[in-house]
Amino acid sequence: MGIMIQPSFLLSGIFRGATWSEKTDKNEVFVTFDDGPIPEVTPWVLDEADKWNAKLTFFCVGENVFKHPDIYEEVLRRGHAVGNHTYNHIKAWSYNKKDYFDNIEKAAQLIDSKLFRPPHGMLYPSYIKLLKEKFDKVIMWNVLSRDYNRKLSGKAVFKNVEGYVKPGSIIVFHDSLKAEKNMKYAFPKTLELINKRGYITSTIK
Repeated sequence: MGIMIQPSFLLSGIFRGATWSEKTDKNEVFVTFDDGPIPEVTPWVLDEADKWNAKLTFFCVGENVFKHPDIYEEVLRRGHAVGNHTYNHIKAWSYNKKDYFDNIEKAAQLIDSKLFRPPHGMLYPSYIKLLKEKFDKVIMWNVLSRDYNRKLSGKAVFKNVEGYVKPGSIIVFHDSLKAEKNMKYAFPKTLELINKRGYITSTIK
């Protein structure tokens, strides 16, 4: 899974037009969350971010926004950014093009954003051009925590992040029940690490 933590030039070359890291002349890193919002996890993430004055980018599942609009609005109220993560968290490889893009559009009715991230990072390279007709950026990552992997400990998840954080990094966590235990260990330690290195945590724009 190392390639998922530090995508190779080959992989980023295949997905031309996607954003794997952000260009910045500041000591900024970009911490992102996928799959929320949900009441069991997302409010905790927001409170933890406030402790470090960290601004995050949440790639939201439309169905969860529909179920929990109050949490979605709270994400925005606290100064974080949001992105489209489809309505039903679907894989591009499991649906035909029309159904996939219809699902994205359904999510867009609830999620006002020019950012998109494909669930599981699964995307046909040919879709990127089409997506960028609607979105400013298709956001991937260069630091994957793998917090969702229940075979890993929280310490292992943090190590997936610790060695790779640098200015411009796009880090992925998940505000989901599956990832909750590992994320609650690794996310605060990541914010502490970012602070110790003199970096700031900014939203993707």
